[in-house]
Amino acid sequence: MAKMRTVDAAVAILVKEGAIEAFGLPGAAINPFYSAMRANGGIRHTLARHVEGASHMADGYSRAADGNIGICIGTSGPAGTDMITGLYASFADSIPMLCITGQAPVAKLHKEDFQAVDIESIAKPVTKMAMTILEPGQVPGAFQKAFQLMRSGRPGPVLLDLPFDVQMAEIEFDIDAYEPLEASKPAASDVQLNKALDMLLASERPLIVAGGGIINAGASEQLVELAETLNVPVIPTLMGWGTIPDDHKLMAGMVGLQTSHRYGNATFLESDFVIGIGNRWANRHTGGLDLYTQGRKFVHIDIEPTQIGRVFAPDLGIASDAGAALEGLVRLAKERKAAGQLTDYTAWVDAAQQKKGSLQRKTNFDNVPIKPQRVYQEMNSAFGKDTTYVSTIGLSQIAGAQMLHVFGARKWINAGQAGPLGWTAPAALGVVRGKPGETVVALSGDYDFQFMIEELAVGAQFNLPYIHVVVNNSYLGLIRQSQRGFQMEQNVSLAFENINSPETDGYGVDHVKVAEGLGCKAIRVQNPDDLGAAFEKARALIEEFKVPVVVEVILEKITNISMGTELNNLTEFEELAEKGADAPTAIVALLD
Repeated sequence: MAKMRTVDAAVAILVKEGAIEAFGLPGAAINPFYSAMRANGGIRHTLARHVEGASHMADGYSRAADGNIGICIGTSGPAGTDMITGLYASFADSIPMLCITGQAPVAKLHKEDFQAVDIESIAKPVTKMAMTILEPGQVPGAFQKAFQLMRSGRPGPVLLDLPFDVQMAEIEFDIDAYEPLEASKPAASDVQLNKALDMLLASERPLIVAGGGIINAGASEQLVELAETLNVPVIPTLMGWGTIPDDHKLMAGMVGLQTSHRYGNATFLESDFVIGIGNRWANRHTGGLDLYTQGRKFVHIDIEPTQIGRVFAPDLGIASDAGAALEGLVRLAKERKAAGQLTDYTAWVDAAQQKKGSLQRKTNFDNVPIKPQRVYQEMNSAFGKDTTYVSTIGLSQIAGAQMLHVFGARKWINAGQAGPLGWTAPAALGVVRGKPGETVVALSGDYDFQFMIEELAVGAQFNLPYIHVVVNNSYLGLIRQSQRGFQMEQNVSLAFENINSPETDGYGVDHVKVAEGLGCKAIRVQNPDDLGAAFEKARALIEEFKVPVVVEVILEKITNISMGTELNNLTEFEELAEKGADAPTAIVALLD
């Protein structure tokens, strides 16, 4: 058995587990680990400009493809605390990610040593496991356990903290004898699934609510197969968007107070049965529970048993991996179909499709400054079905979810529950690492973009090309809109006269100059008729230069995006579509 440093054993384990994409910043307390990565050569490392940015890159990489686990690495103290927002974002959305931090020597941990902090205690609430490894012999087992936990049950992140002396210690270790631990995932029984099907088929207007757990399980194809076998409409959640393509006849629209479609809410309110698979009944989806649950029965299938009944008690709860449940449901539904035991839902499906072709928002505005709705219309025209969108929070995300189109799993990548400002740019870089050669388009408001704008330099340095659409109204738009209820507009304007860039016309930060100064390309658009050409040019620029390309769109400053307090009480601030020309990129053409 070979004798080696613990860090050499740890890096060998990462490679064997298939975790070979790392993002981070070296430093004194983690330098031994970096030396092990250099010696091994099996892990690619991307140098971030901020450790929080590195954590979002690792998060984005994990979300980009089935089976990915991004690694975030940093030195001790503030590097670990900088990772906490990234850990929270991945934990909240059930995303596996491994954070590795350096630490002061074991003997110094209680002596207020330089950059020594109890990161284990700080990280525990937002991880599946956080551990400061105090004994060198524990290193292989801790890494082995970390991977098992990240992949078992509801996925999530892990943080391992390595004191400097533990990293340098030598242990006996045989990588050839190392085997990954089997992940633990509960599976529904046929008895449970047949009960769920009995309830569904006894209803007149059933729906399937498809959550992000289906994407985590890599089970989107099974979801579509189940919907097609039963001929039942599907309502994806924001985290489940893409489980069924937007142009599928059974995709009935998203439901909610913000990121929703008018036709999705209308169809949901007419339903009498809902089976939720891999979802968590988030409040932005449900609105008030009295209205959401009134007049309908619920089945809830989730991998985490304590998630069932957390928001409201379903009529039937099943603890199961979404993939295992869908596999069983498809098999049992096909058996019933062969026996002629399925209910005919053609009229219900047609009614949902009719709403999809009539209850639409207008996007075709020609105003200057530009209305945001026109931006998403032009994005639909410019970017094909293979596009992966990345976004996090704000009016840009809400309006984008109302008006953009997504055509597959992991083509809408979004920090849904945590929604940290600044997540979008670094996450997009991680997605590019996870989807080499594919079209990645990020969407930010100006404030989200400014939070971690320095990470654009990472895209320039490492040739990570993507298009970043920045809709700039020089406002904290979502907060400004929410302040309407308080009859105030307080500390939400980002506008100022830029003495170095009068061409920004009072909008403040010159994003074009900043992006160019960070080694990227940038285009500013002020007229809606120029949007199509700008997106076409952006695609040409990322192909030519292999760097991020920013398309800044100057919006009208005051924009209110559709939202409300209940599923039947959304305020539509703009005109609604009345004819096909009002919403020319709608999935189902509006009849004139």
